[in-house]
Amino acid sequence: MTKNQNILIIGAGLCGSLLALRMAQRGYHVTLIEKRPDLRKEEQDAGRSINLALSDRGLKGLRLAGVEEKALALCIPMLGRMIHDKEGNTFLSKYSGRKDEYINSISRPGLNMLLLDEAEKMPNVEIIFNKGCKTVDLENGSATFKDFTTNDEVTYNGDIILGTDGAGSAVRKSMFNHKKFLFSFSQEWLTHGYKEISIPAAKDGGYRTEKGALHIWPRGEDMLIALPNLDGSFTVTLFLPYSNSDYCFDNLTTPEMVTEYFSKEYPDAVTLMPNLVEEYFGNPTGPLGTIKCSPWSSYGKTLLLGDAAHAIVPFYGQGMNASFEDVVVFDEILNQFEGEKDWNKIFYEYEKVRKKDTDAIADLAVDNFHEMKEHTASPLFQQKRKLETAFEAQFPEEYYSKYSLVTFNEDISYAEALKKGRAQDKAILNLIADGKINETMNLREKLVLVQQETKAILHDDAIIGNL
Repeated sequence: MTKNQNILIIGAGLCGSLLALRMAQRGYHVTLIEKRPDLRKEEQDAGRSINLALSDRGLKGLRLAGVEEKALALCIPMLGRMIHDKEGNTFLSKYSGRKDEYINSISRPGLNMLLLDEAEKMPNVEIIFNKGCKTVDLENGSATFKDFTTNDEVTYNGDIILGTDGAGSAVRKSMFNHKKFLFSFSQEWLTHGYKEISIPAAKDGGYRTEKGALHIWPRGEDMLIALPNLDGSFTVTLFLPYSNSDYCFDNLTTPEMVTEYFSKEYPDAVTLMPNLVEEYFGNPTGPLGTIKCSPWSSYGKTLLLGDAAHAIVPFYGQGMNASFEDVVVFDEILNQFEGEKDWNKIFYEYEKVRKKDTDAIADLAVDNFHEMKEHTASPLFQQKRKLETAFEAQFPEEYYSKYSLVTFNEDISYAEALKKGRAQDKAILNLIADGKINETMNLREKLVLVQQETKAILHDDAIIGNL
């Protein structure tokens, strides 16, 4: 391959815009096409964002492209989960015992606009809006689009096509409908959907509740979360079953029902949301699902990245971070194999390295959904988190919780974080439940016991895996 090759990137969301910037920095000619209008010029629909949590893996991708500092200027650090019970009591569960480990609340459109601005500065990048991909000619590297301004159809060609067009990917659909190779696809929906509401800024422009935390109101089946914004407001997201529950999207159909539900389940939050009923009925209800597929590439001409290849539910705050890490891994594969001038090999090697990790974070995200809505308020979970935070504070080089392995250790793969993190969780919960960890022990003794039990569990898991 040569650097004067033309790369067609379909989808100018977060992954596509970062990928376009990085590929342009590597010297390729990039055409980036997006079906939506330019969000820098037109206001986007409300109620569809789910605020983003930017952490180490995502920051690594931004650092690679030289825009980390600009992105951090848009961030609000969140040190932990602020748990709210029904009586209005709160409990801060820190994400880590290490002082320098926290996640960042960031606006999806704000970050997307930054990346588009940076990509647009590159002389070898062209960004085209209002053109929706209809079909992709996988074998020849061309794609046909509908121009939403003129209603005409137009075809663009590239030496390769990179599909970053999200969970509803048209590029992936063309691969699914293609009959000349075997394409596997799975889509699993949660029984829950989500709806966004907001906590507006206080009259003085300040925050109505703690700024430096991700707020959670866990209620077993239901959950409310809130993330801070730079303007003093919070984006609030309700996660609720669609049906078959005392309170669900199917029966919260009147202002009276909505007010009754929120007043009963989230009384302290209701006082912070003056526009609750209006926003509840004005904003859409969104689905939550996991998408896995294989292969991600075809004919050495087309490759899927980001949500187009592996959409996940948002409960580990890793969707964007995983997509940005895709760009990092793809860049590393290019460093290794670019000189061989074989896109087919590059695509193959990328998927071989990456897919096991995207499958792992998909599974971890579903795990965390149940943890957040059911377990964060339980005494046993809080005891476990208190112990883990103490381990990380006193033995920062010896212990990382599952959350820290996933969120703050960019050099550990998602697959490894899943394996070790699940074993540690099982070890601690077993030891606490069995009374083997008690207050007569010092912290070092507790850590040694947890490490021994974790090692035994990993050994047993390895034996079972080899049977």
